[in-house]
Amino acid sequence: MEGLLQTTAAAALLPAPRPRCGKNRLFTARASVRGGVRQLAVSIDDLRLARDAVFVDDHAVNGRAPEDTAGRAAEKLRAVAEAAADRAEMHDIIGRQRDNWNHLLLHSTNSLTLAASVMAALAPGAPSMVALKASAGALLATAAVTMAAVNKIQPSQLAEEQRNATRLWRQLERDVRATLDIRTAPLTEADVQDAMDRVLALDAAYPLPLLPGMLEKFPKTLEPTRWWPKRQLKNKPAQPKAVNGARRGATTAGNGWTQELEDEMRGIVRVLRAKDEQEFVTVGKRVLTLNRGLAVAGPALAAAAAVAASFVGTGDAGSWASGAAVVCGALAAAVNTVEHGGQLGMLFELMRNCAGFYRKIQEDIEAALGEADVERRENGEVFEAKVALLLGRRTSDLRQYREMASPSFKDEDIKDFAGKLF
Repeated sequence: MEGLLQTTAAAALLPAPRPRCGKNRLFTARASVRGGVRQLAVSIDDLRLARDAVFVDDHAVNGRAPEDTAGRAAEKLRAVAEAAADRAEMHDIIGRQRDNWNHLLLHSTNSLTLAASVMAALAPGAPSMVALKASAGALLATAAVTMAAVNKIQPSQLAEEQRNATRLWRQLERDVRATLDIRTAPLTEADVQDAMDRVLALDAAYPLPLLPGMLEKFPKTLEPTRWWPKRQLKNKPAQPKAVNGARRGATTAGNGWTQELEDEMRGIVRVLRAKDEQEFVTVGKRVLTLNRGLAVAGPALAAAAAVAASFVGTGDAGSWASGAAVVCGALAAAVNTVEHGGQLGMLFELMRNCAGFYRKIQEDIEAALGEADVERRENGEVFEAKVALLLGRRTSDLRQYREMASPSFKDEDIKDFAGKLF
């Protein structure tokens, strides 16, 4: 009876039998019978080797990877979505703060300038002329320094940057969460890398810190804002051939794409580049020139008023110094009101962002047409609907741009803009 119990206990310690792979066994249990009792001769190393072999065999049968790549990619995308939501909140808070800066600094600077101008006007006939003159000079000098600092950072432009960044970060969060919820194919590291590239591009386009890292407020050349990563085209689009003066291309069919749709998209790209983007760049340059001139004129007038106030009541110069201080102070307040009350910095940023919006549509279309395999593109009908919505048009309105894809059609003949949204 005792031998039977020992045999049963020994059998319970042995792993369950596994199917053999070819002629090799996972391990061999050596046993001997002594006095009717089976003695086990299985070492710990044998058990470990058997466990590893079972794991490898199970992986070969079931096709499971040692590490769940799709699971890790999903976790990384969730982290990207959380970071995008946090960034959107930060940009929203900072945007409101910088919008308050614009209003508070505008009214404070104008109050300083106008109060100093009144003091300079009253100083010549007042008993306390020295006190009024000193106060007017101090206030005008403070206004000049404040104007120069405000013109350097352009609070209205900063606020517009944060407003647009908030919208784009929320869009990125929605896109990532939609990928996690709707994506049927297993997630890969390429999906994670694409999301990370978008995060880095947004961080570079709309930086959070004021100093250092602030975008140039008075650039020498206006370039459309870029908040998306650069695309690497793997396949070059097929170049259309000219036969007897007429443009011919390989007939494309499948996945909603036709040759007419491709011509339509090429025509839209041409109109966007020649008309829409160029229009916003031109207007942005004019706004930039005006803003630069006012940014120099405001502090210069306030400083001139401060210098004139210091000569009030001193000899022959005292007769005109008071009037000069009043006129320059009033002009400085007017210039400051036009620049920051009119929010020319915000208007310049708006022009740059609109130009970037149309530049992105161009690159999206070119990336789609650059994929030679139509089955790997986004569905043509869906893509056409998206482009129409971005341009504020119906899909039927886009057909008029087919003829503009022809090389014989000149840019000067393009009369209408492609976008109706802005």
